[in-house]
Amino acid sequence: MKGQSGRSERPEDRAVYIISVAAELAGVHPQTLRIYERKGLLRPQRTSGNTRRYSERDIARLQMIQELTQREGVNLAGVKLIMQMQTELEELRRRTAELEAELRRVRRGRPVPLGPSSASFDIVPLRTLVALPWQRGVVSS
Repeated sequence: MKGQSGRSERPEDRAVYIISVAAELAGVHPQTLRIYERKGLLRPQRTSGNTRRYSERDIARLQMIQELTQREGVNLAGVKLIMQMQTELEELRRRTAELEAELRRVRRGRPVPLGPSSASFDIVPLRTLVALPWQRGVVSS
């Protein structure tokens, strides 16, 4: 399936529900969906005739908004912040997984230096250095 951007869509991202159906599925009034859109909590896709179309993902988001506002007592500004943080957390988790996979690939090929300084300096045991002033009389190896 291709979306408006021309890339493949997952089934949960396919916008198929008109506003009245989406509102009924989420258990809210259609006007509430318009308010959520104005507040930036929801961005339904639009048809060429500019009518809103909601996806399964949008419905799940609406249900989460309802859970936070009705059961948890969070205001819409708080809901927006929570959802932004969840999006950032998902992105960080995705990026972490990518970096872990890259690290595993690199480690299979060769040892990994700990940083830029470790590539240019060797760790030298202290006892091979000249004796420090408080170690007078101690013979270094």
